Amino acid sequence: MRMRFFALVSMLLLSAGIGLHEAEAATVVAKVDISTQTMTVTHNGKVKYRWKVSTARAGKVTPTGSWTAKWLSRNHRSSRYNNAPMPYSIFYNGNYAVHGTNQISRLGRPASAGCVRLNPAHAKILYELAQREGLKNTQIIVHR
Repeated sequence: MRMRFFALVSMLLLSAGIGLHEAEAATVVAKVDISTQTMTVTHNGKVKYRWKVSTARAGKVTPTGSWTAKWLSRNHRSSRYNNAPMPYSIFYNGNYAVHGTNQISRLGRPASAGCVRLNPAHAKILYELAQREGLKNTQIIVHR
């Protein structure tokens, strides 16, 4: 019975032009490339934005991997770094987040303590997209 259901669902998805992996995929994907200090944002499989970011400076680490967004904080302040502003934070791995920065001139090169920094206007766009689509549908991917 279970196999029949799976086959039926597969046929329906394929007839609609949707593969199973696409049906289960996140609708918002923020892909961070540490080597180029850029983020590419896709929504429903289409590239919507490419932005400069700052990841970890020398002596610090931005972990690589893939995560589902865990929680949001619109006006977050760092409890670790002198109450530093972290507007439009999307936390994805413990204390690691994608967030806005007031150090816009440093975007495009490593400068953070490990988080992924964005222009606050761009962070707001991503934050609102994640809020609208839902955390479980928002994926953060960081690679070298």
